[in-house]
Amino acid sequence: MLRACPQELHTAHDTALLDLDGVVYAGGRAVPHAVRALARARSEGMRLSYVTNNAARTPETVADHLTRLGVPAEASEVVTSAQAVARLIADQVEPGARVLCVGGEGLRVALTERGLVVVESADDGPAAVVQGYGGPEMPWARLAEAALAVGAGVPWFASNTDLTIPGERGIAPGNGAAVEVVRIATRWMRDAPEPQVAGKPRPPMHRETILRTGARRPLVVGDRLDTDIEGANGAGVASLLVLTGVTDAAQLLTARPVHRPTHLAADLRGLLVAHPEPVRAQGPDSPWECGGWQASADRGRLLLSGGGDPVDGLRALCAAAWTAADEAGEPGREWEATAAVDTLGL
Repeated sequence: MLRACPQELHTAHDTALLDLDGVVYAGGRAVPHAVRALARARSEGMRLSYVTNNAARTPETVADHLTRLGVPAEASEVVTSAQAVARLIADQVEPGARVLCVGGEGLRVALTERGLVVVESADDGPAAVVQGYGGPEMPWARLAEAALAVGAGVPWFASNTDLTIPGERGIAPGNGAAVEVVRIATRWMRDAPEPQVAGKPRPPMHRETILRTGARRPLVVGDRLDTDIEGANGAGVASLLVLTGVTDAAQLLTARPVHRPTHLAADLRGLLVAHPEPVRAQGPDSPWECGGWQASADRGRLLLSGGGDPVDGLRALCAAAWTAADEAGEPGREWEATAAVDTLGL
């Protein structure tokens, strides 16, 4: 359930663990309001750390990109799934082992920093094969090498399994789609292998983030329920979902408990404000209220009335949808909520 935070989030938490794609930027452009919101949060004492499942770029490249967008950042403030999976591999193979790398520069650099030797072919005797997002130019032949290595019994790793990645022109295939290609190509094996995955929401990514940031009261900020929010819930830390990326209001209403955020905002300005909690002011059978909105669930439909901040209306709808679904033993159920969501304009 969404929880209250009576003080601004950037004062209640010492470190924001910010996803990038769909939160801070989309493609090559900053998300609206992101630059000013982050500048104020930093100036008022919050540490910012940029945590991304995108393994294609090095921390230095990511920091340069952020700085050009108006968000000054150092490479040490960037944590990538490439770093997390490189540590995961290094913990399981001999020092200096060969690793077949199917990904971009960020993954190659992370492996090298762990003392591992990057190779290009399944014929090079790799001790591990790892996949990471390599951008839209990833050659098909690279996926074939990964499939050949996995088919030969080489241990398989993936930086992350996000099926999609947001960009300026819309939603494109992510590393998870490339992992699926290798999975399909190795189905012929009697015990078809599965990769060890490091990125959000898996524990290796949280471990890498805490080791590198030292955060004591972290706030995970993301746009994806199945990576950012699930990872935060798995680690037992607070989360803020922003609606600037892949998750929309309708998807949020069907979220299972593991995918439900602690807080909700339209964009990163949500860091700078207190957050209300939906309540049933008139008893257990009354509508859920938040701000000037009232929401209830009735025979498969979500009903909304009132007015005010649209995000408060969505908070009330979430409370109604999640409570009714859980009470019916159907967490994650779908609702007829088109009219209610359209009223909010989110």
